[in-house]
Amino acid sequence: QVQLVESGGGLVQAGGSLRLSCAASGRIFIVNAMGWYRQAPGKQRELVAVITRRGITNYVGSVKGRFTISRDNATNTAYLQMNSLKPEDTGVHYCNSNLIDRTLRTLEVWGQGTLVTVSS
Repeated sequence: QVQLVESGGGLVQAGGSLRLSCAASGRIFIVNAMGWYRQAPGKQRELVAVITRRGITNYVGSVKGRFTISRDNATNTAYLQMNSLKPEDTGVHYCNSNLIDRTLRTLEVWGQGTLVTVSS
């Protein structure tokens, strides 16, 4: 069994910073891409940032220059550093990963989500 566990969400004032973490654990052979999605109240889930195993990154336009995604392949952990937060960044943030387990199955796994609330 494989799971993603997120941490680091919370309440912050506009202009503040938060750092989210996502740790993959279980019977993992290799973790490929890792990404962060968010879902604001009443809206669809959207991709925020993604990072490949080699460290290639991509961001949604609204967070470019403010958010940084990174990862540690040794611990199968991804991070999302969020700076200059805005009220519109509020929402449940989900970690997502494409990985191969020890039976060599390719899986897409989601975390349980962590709430980020930015007050104005």
